[in-house]
Amino acid sequence: MQPRQSRPAQVADVHALATAMPHVNCVHGPAGNPVYQVGGKSFVFFRTPRPDAADPVTGERYDDVIMFWVASNADKQALVTDPASPFFTTPHFDGHPSVLIRAARLPELGYDELTEIVQEAWLSRASHRRGAEWLKSHGLR
Repeated sequence: MQPRQSRPAQVADVHALATAMPHVNCVHGPAGNPVYQVGGKSFVFFRTPRPDAADPVTGERYDDVIMFWVASNADKQALVTDPASPFFTTPHFDGHPSVLIRAARLPELGYDELTEIVQEAWLSRASHRRGAEWLKSHGLR
């Protein structure tokens, strides 16, 4: 991970950045948790408390876990194996192209890094055409 160069990220930034991507729809899970989708495919998902993400001391389930899709297992491993990274995974997500982060640890990311994470999550789930259009409109490929 790169050193933070911008202000600390916040939960409100996740919502704003996901909503700012094109063709995004926010649906809500059974518990009212927001799920951001492009073309019916989720790319940012606010999880409900689950037994696979819990405090190792108390066993209390984390109620602030956010899941971001990633493009590849290599991207996932780069984020979850870096000891300085707040991203993690659980055995439940073995083989799934996603990473998890607790909202409480979002400030460890800079706003710019969170922007890149959300954009990459969107690109990993958007159609090829939509992704190519977005990249071209941002001078990125």
